Amino acid sequence: MNISNQDILTQKKIREIAYGFQASRILLTAFELEIFTILDKHLLTAEEISFKINCNLNSTKRLLNALVGLGLLKKVKNKFYNSDAASNFLVKGKNDFIGGLYHTNEIWKNWNNLTDIIKTGKPELAKKDIIQKEYFIAAMHFRALKESKILASMLDLDNITKMLDVGGGSGIFSMAFIEKNKNIFSTIFDLPEIIQITQKYVNEFIYKENIILKEGNYLFDDFDSNYDLIFLSSIIHINSYEQNMILIKKCCDSLNNNGQIIIKDWIMNDEKTEPTDGAIFSINMLVSTEFGDVYSEKEIKEWFYNAGIKKIEKKTTSFGWDLLIGYKS
Repeated sequence: MNISNQDILTQKKIREIAYGFQASRILLTAFELEIFTILDKHLLTAEEISFKINCNLNSTKRLLNALVGLGLLKKVKNKFYNSDAASNFLVKGKNDFIGGLYHTNEIWKNWNNLTDIIKTGKPELAKKDIIQKEYFIAAMHFRALKESKILASMLDLDNITKMLDVGGGSGIFSMAFIEKNKNIFSTIFDLPEIIQITQKYVNEFIYKENIILKEGNYLFDDFDSNYDLIFLSSIIHINSYEQNMILIKKCCDSLNNNGQIIIKDWIMNDEKTEPTDGAIFSINMLVSTEFGDVYSEKEIKEWFYNAGIKKIEKKTTSFGWDLLIGYKS
């Protein structure tokens, strides 16, 4: 049977997708074992590394050689050291340390059961301990360090004095908004166990007196009222369509006239196939949440219309996520 060049390319691409997990798992295992941190400013043999991480010598050698192949480590005369990228991003304590990979390791465990979850439609959700929650908040915080400042620059915050940050996590977006307008006082609303983590980040913020922490469940507990802005970053994808309908109505009722609700999330096309990363992310919600999904622009606008909001503006970014802003008249 003759195979065209296009078929050969397609086969190669399929294999790349199928085997993509291998490089991912090698990186995450090395990260979990803190190999990059151990190697910081050191040149060590496989024997020395295996002793420090308390692992089998032969398997450690194989892992180290694979890391060299991936460009994460360098090897000279049977000794290993970090590549520049590993030194900059994978060593604990460095400014650009990608601590969110701890959370990625937890995501891996959920994805491993994808076939069974597709069959049943029900994820096996293990209760997260406080360490896992701290990893999650750290991952979201690191990812938003740059994004939050760019997002703040995209918004007109001049007339905002009172805002609500729903499910605000570390508070990174509230901080960026306050840095742009020092007259903003933001209430960060999140679950009690998350607010404990939020407090640690707020304590390091120069304008911490502008932040109020409030514990609660955003689906059931009161928000207070008279807000000029209500911000929901990466919140709607945790909930069902019906839960979001209720949540947006609740947000609208808590706004001043001329106030705004800002939704920052994946905003999908009507078929929910684009953007591609959003379609893949919907699978992440399938394996890690009870009700979560990604939603189309049409669906989000339905929530706004149901809440009585007619003026809606979309802002597109280069980060994958976009903004839909609803203005209360």
